[in-house]
Amino acid sequence: MLPNGPAFLAAALGALRLGAILVPLNLLLARPEVESRLDVSTPRVFLESEDELEGEPLEEIVERNGADPAAILFTSGTSGRPKGAILTHGSIHAAARNCADALVLSEEDVMLGAAPFSHVLGLASGIFSTLTSGAAIAIVRRFEPEQTLALMSETGTTILLGVPTMCIALCQAARSTDALPPVRIAHVGGAAVPAEVARDFERTFGGEVYEGYGLTELSGIATTYVEGQERRVGSVGKPLGGTELRIVSLEGEPLPAGEVGEIEFRGPSVIPGYWEDPEATAEAIDGDGWLATGDLGYLDDDGYLFLVDRKKDLILRGGYSVYPREVEEALYEHPDVLEAAVIGLPDETLGEEVAAIVVVRPGTTPSAEDLQAWAKERVAAYKYPRQVIFVEELPKGPTGKILKRAIDPATLDTPLR
Repeated sequence: MLPNGPAFLAAALGALRLGAILVPLNLLLARPEVESRLDVSTPRVFLESEDELEGEPLEEIVERNGADPAAILFTSGTSGRPKGAILTHGSIHAAARNCADALVLSEEDVMLGAAPFSHVLGLASGIFSTLTSGAAIAIVRRFEPEQTLALMSETGTTILLGVPTMCIALCQAARSTDALPPVRIAHVGGAAVPAEVARDFERTFGGEVYEGYGLTELSGIATTYVEGQERRVGSVGKPLGGTELRIVSLEGEPLPAGEVGEIEFRGPSVIPGYWEDPEATAEAIDGDGWLATGDLGYLDDDGYLFLVDRKKDLILRGGYSVYPREVEEALYEHPDVLEAAVIGLPDETLGEEVAAIVVVRPGTTPSAEDLQAWAKERVAAYKYPRQVIFVEELPKGPTGKILKRAIDPATLDTPLR
């Protein structure tokens, strides 16, 4: 349980050299959350103080094969007993290699290490992809836009590995300085990247924005773009390396191109299961090795993956399906909208009603009616938000991803603004 920094790297790599299993825990976890994760993983050693991490370097490396467990990472958003995804030496290596190859990482690159190293994005796609390619990491312990942008400029950061809210914040910070880093690629995932956010980042920093897709259960990034590949608006690219991808119906039958269904993966980066939880393992991974992601999407005729939304985030309004991402894309195009989350609120008549929780740009004061009218011109009549609620900030996870599950409908009658 250490912050991003050399001590984390020493502890993690030292544990792996010993043949031990690494269990990284986020610093933001509350005591009961830490206890529940320790109950599941039953660690022999717990490290939380950087001052104690001193000793002689290990000369020997305990032999392990690709199928051996390397790390246990706990999935976010679960209820009850937390699920510990087992990342193997082989799955981490495959995911790290996928990332390094897609971004064409070399010893000339500097990657921004802002994603928590305790998270799969910071661990496999950050630490291990740079180790496999000889690239460097500019370490950020806590993402603060102005300070982070200054560090990126100072270190000549070429690769940004982050989430959409990070791109938004860095663009805001860039408006008050001329010292900008030479960003070559911004690889963005964890949540849908609104098209206007990507355009703003590319205009500001000059580098390209690659939208990608990954999960803890995929040990990192599983789809994105590669150099020279055509980018398609709204798509998270194609599978990397030996990763297979398919779209299935509710009954588990493969669907043709263009049809929306659940996204499933199979390949070398897919985890073998959850730590001492055979029931959860059987629910997520079938006998043929296909991982059910719980995300909805479709493939176009050329095999590009388009995310639609989380199955659990789908809003059913009067018999119509409303995908929050589509409404959020429309809202992000409004010049006064900084961040937006669209959720379904209970409704006695329709089952659910569409609501938009919005953070506006500093110095702007749009009305709810302004944003409703804007959305009505861009989405179907049954999709536009009947409620628009302004707040000062949206809840976010350790990587900066907006957490819709943390938005409490009971508090929305008294918004912050």
